[in-house]
Amino acid sequence: MEASNDTEEPPLPLALPRFQISEEFGFLLPDPLTELPAPYGPWMDIAHELPQLITSHQLRSHVHQMPQLNTQHLRGREELHLAHLVLSFITMGYVWQEGEEGTVQVLPRNLAVPYWEVSQALGLPPILSHADFVLANWRRKDPNGPLEIENLDTIITLPGGESLRGFILVTLLVEKAAVPGIKAISRALGATLQGDEGSLHRALEELAGAIEAMREALGRMHDYVDPEVFYSVIRIFLSGWKDNPAMARGLIYEGVSPQPMAFSGGSAAQSTVLHAFDELLGICHRQDSAAFLRRMREYMPPPHRAFVEEIRGSASPRQLVLRSGNAELRAAFNRCVSALAAFRSYHITIVTKYIAAAAAKAKARRAEPSPAAGKPPSALEAKGTGGSHIFSFLKSIRDTTREAMISA
Repeated sequence: MEASNDTEEPPLPLALPRFQISEEFGFLLPDPLTELPAPYGPWMDIAHELPQLITSHQLRSHVHQMPQLNTQHLRGREELHLAHLVLSFITMGYVWQEGEEGTVQVLPRNLAVPYWEVSQALGLPPILSHADFVLANWRRKDPNGPLEIENLDTIITLPGGESLRGFILVTLLVEKAAVPGIKAISRALGATLQGDEGSLHRALEELAGAIEAMREALGRMHDYVDPEVFYSVIRIFLSGWKDNPAMARGLIYEGVSPQPMAFSGGSAAQSTVLHAFDELLGICHRQDSAAFLRRMREYMPPPHRAFVEEIRGSASPRQLVLRSGNAELRAAFNRCVSALAAFRSYHITIVTKYIAAAAAKAKARRAEPSPAAGKPPSALEAKGTGGSHIFSFLKSIRDTTREAMISA
């Protein structure tokens, strides 16, 4: 998994291929593999049947009968990413098959050991994260067709049907919309180093346009994801075993460590995109929020994490804008900040609909004598699946984004 040659774009301080970032797909894994080599058939067989095995309460017994496979035959980054995706989904299904009141304390050796080995090879934690759920979990229906939701599907799925598919693919389209902004980062840093105000202005305009397109893509969530299905069916499978009362002791990975380990569940805060934009624009979040965001970086592929750190250590476009006194440059910078704050405000609107309002309905349903749709989860009512206190966190990062505006 060597990073690509970094001599491809000598004028730019951050050549994207060095960080396993695609010029076409950004942080998405380009055209992920959809099948593992034949020896890993037992994993794929279970992975392809996950929704049925979970809803029929048979996944755990199938996992117990699964052979313990040697990970040494996995070759290259694409095979490792697919293996991690498959083992992550199987693990989430195994842990949460019986809901939050029927969790397990031990992940069996035949699943835990290969999962740990693949995670170590990729530098990812052994839990489902944004890198699996979205970045590596997509395929085109028509290989020559466009990267649009009608031509996309997931590789592995969980209970939640079309709403789960929509949730993953809309998030993927937000990542895809970010690509011009990711490319603009390199140009902005190059322009800053050279003190080139014209080039910096163009790069900031590109970045602002990308953030606005991300906001538009996020709006498609309303068309494809049912709030009740998201809250009552999907959300538990994204939940981790850190800061989660339903798994207060964590999870023992049998054959890896006798001590329980705790990992955060999947979270939008694990997407590298906004971390990169924050660092470029010099946005400083408050201590608690910043600490949570830094912890979420541990759930990113290491080259993507390194990209964010490299931006953090680079020359500051904000300082050049401040020094320049150039009103047009300041306006372009402020457009980026404003677009990012608007994106975060819109994310709060989405979370209100899909978590807060849905939680209130679920709570009312739990109070009924015989709830018709099973028992919705309650452990994370006020928290995100990553373990943050969701509204205070989201409002805090939105507000600190607004504070980064440069006044005349």
